[in-house]
Amino acid sequence: MRKNQLFTFLFLAALAGITACNRQSKAPEVKPLTEEESARFLEQGQEIAQATFAVMSGRLQAAMQEGGVAHAAQYCNMAALPIADSLSGVYGAKIRRTSLKVRNLEDRPDDLEKSALEQYAKDWAAQMPLKPKVVLVDNQTVAFYAPIKVNAFCLSCHGEVGASLKEEDYATLKSLYPEDQAVGYKDGDWRGLWSVRFDRNLHLPK
Repeated sequence: MRKNQLFTFLFLAALAGITACNRQSKAPEVKPLTEEESARFLEQGQEIAQATFAVMSGRLQAAMQEGGVAHAAQYCNMAALPIADSLSGVYGAKIRRTSLKVRNLEDRPDDLEKSALEQYAKDWAAQMPLKPKVVLVDNQTVAFYAPIKVNAFCLSCHGEVGASLKEEDYATLKSLYPEDQAVGYKDGDWRGLWSVRFDRNLHLPK
C-alpha cells in the first residue's frame, strides 16, 4: 500500500513539474501595434529608405559620370552593402534592398521579405497601387517594406540587354555577378523592396 502511495506521489509530482515547465516555455504574447505605433514606424521607415536611397543614388551617379556603367558596376559591387551597413548603424536599423530577381546573392530575401515581395508582385500584376507597409515581426522587432521602382537612370544597369543596357556593359555586370537576374526592366517597372527592421522602442531624433 505504501509503495503504491509513494508511486502515486512521485507520478503527480513529475506531472506537476512538466506542466510548470510547459507554462514557462510558452512564447510571450505578441502585442499588436497601436495605430500610433504603426504611423510612427511608417514615417521612420520612409525616412530611412529615402535617406539611404539619396546616399546610394548620389554616389552611383558620381561613379557613372566618372567612368560609365562599367565603373559604376564595380563601385556598386564593392560599396553598396557597406553603405547600407553604415547607415544601418546610423539609424539603429537593419537596412536592405531585396527582390525576387536579385543581382547580388547577398540580397536574397528571407522568408518574411519573400512573403512581402510575393504580395507586392500580386498587387503589381493586378495593377493595384504598391504602398509602404509596416509588419510586426515579434514584440521587439518591426519591419518596414516599401516598393522599389525602376526609373530611367536605372535602365543603364537594369534595362533590356542590347537596348537600354549595352551588351558590353552587361558582360561587365555578369563578370561581377555571374547569377544576375536583375535585368529586363522598363522605366516605371516594380523591381523589389526596401526592407528596414528596427527595434520596436526606437525613436528617431527629430
